[in-house]
Amino acid sequence: MGRTLDLEHLRSFVAVADCGGFHRAAKALHLSQPTVSQHVRRLESVVGQPLTERVGRLSRMTAAGELLLGEARRILALHDETLRRLGADTDEDLVVGATEHAADDLLPELASALADGPGVGQVRFRLDRGARLREAIDRGDVDVALLLGDPEDERSQQAGALPLRWYAAPGWSGAPEHGPVPLVALDEPCAIRSRALETLAAHATTAAITCEAAYLAGVLAAARSGLGVALLATVGAGPDGLERRDDLPAVTPLPVAVRSRRGLRPEVADLAAAAVRNILVAGHSG
Repeated sequence: MGRTLDLEHLRSFVAVADCGGFHRAAKALHLSQPTVSQHVRRLESVVGQPLTERVGRLSRMTAAGELLLGEARRILALHDETLRRLGADTDEDLVVGATEHAADDLLPELASALADGPGVGQVRFRLDRGARLREAIDRGDVDVALLLGDPEDERSQQAGALPLRWYAAPGWSGAPEHGPVPLVALDEPCAIRSRALETLAAHATTAAITCEAAYLAGVLAAARSGLGVALLATVGAGPDGLERRDDLPAVTPLPVAVRSRRGLRPEVADLAAAAVRNILVAGHSG
């Protein structure tokens, strides 16, 4: 019997290349690192040549590895497309990361759009600060994430912009006559906090952070208590217990990007970005 390239082994090998190493590939595939290493060793025994080599603490492809990588992508793409055409493909579960900003408006619609996508199984969400989500994407713990700001690299794409508006407790008297505007905000780093301070400074309005919180719930509680005004991202109606304040300078919407982990099918990231874009467009026109 001739030698055979195992599809599971090829999938692990491609993941090592896409994720930049064995540890990250194991995370993305939900396998142990020794299992991924074993898959690559078995491929090496089939082709009779080393496929990866160590360079310091990193791994890189050998010439044979680069050759096999291109062929492996073609083999796996044909295999997966054949299953899809036969209606026998296996749905892939997704972990979607998002910041808390406008989550009430964005996530239900996004979950519905992804669940209806081809090849998508169960969708789970992880809410966290942007910096932690970026780390989770790079580790392979999160498949795709909604992040505030412009696209950062080739795995990011623009998905619209979040409207930003000022909110305060009902009856809030506003800034002192001769003092700074009291602000409540997330602690740094926070794109919305920075946008609030920059906007007020551009209109020659001084501001002072009177309360900062690690998560959005703390910002909302402080604003409802009358400790200050908060700049919030909203797509639909504003948060309960707060009133919109139009007596402060208008704020430019904040870009939203969708970033995917290495090795994620491009169509999944495209689907997520399109869904977010549609939600935001509807929110702007509503």
